[in-house]
Amino acid sequence: MPDVTIVSGLAYGVDIHAHRAALANGLPTYAVLAHGLDRIYPSLHRDTAKEMVSQGGLLTEYFSGTVPDKGNFVRRNRIMAGIAEATLVIESADRGGSLITATIASSYGREVMAVPGRVGDPYSAGCNQLIQRNQASLVTSAADLVKLLNWPTESAKAQPSEPQLFPLYTAEQERVVDVLAGNDGLSMDALALQTGFTVAQLADLLFDLEEMGSVKRMPGNRYRVKG
Repeated sequence: MPDVTIVSGLAYGVDIHAHRAALANGLPTYAVLAHGLDRIYPSLHRDTAKEMVSQGGLLTEYFSGTVPDKGNFVRRNRIMAGIAEATLVIESADRGGSLITATIASSYGREVMAVPGRVGDPYSAGCNQLIQRNQASLVTSAADLVKLLNWPTESAKAQPSEPQLFPLYTAEQERVVDVLAGNDGLSMDALALQTGFTVAQLADLLFDLEEMGSVKRMPGNRYRVKG
């Protein structure tokens, strides 16, 4: 397992639980603040913030004296999206800061993931929307996250998969490989545009090519030829 760092915003809900879980498990964790370092908002999270100073840190682009204005929370989301390899949305209404962060992360070429929720649950509407629009990969467990980020596992180390020396492609697979070979990484949408396949067709083709060891999935839901 690679070194893992948790980045969030020290807010109520999932944010503070993520920071506290990281601290409890010995992982570094950083909070990106929407105000100066002369205050902690919300103040109830001050003790957690103090712990984070020695096991991660507090980051801000604002001078001391800057109050936690609503607009600052939106602007700081670009920093969280930029310094993280991946963004995982646990809960979100159909509008909110989490969706803004996910959109920015996607524009940066970062991996975006979302945990699905019940249909009709207002606090899962944003996650379901991201998944439905193919803007986020569906995650239901830690194992899903490990696979999406291509993190090595003990079983993978014990039984390394080697690509076929001369793989036999179908005509459809060969078209995908040929397009990817001329690029340093393409998104699913860009690949669909250049190959003429639908996203559903590409999902099956890319899965098979990954299993063959010919194609590698990169952060940001982009693909390239392996090697």
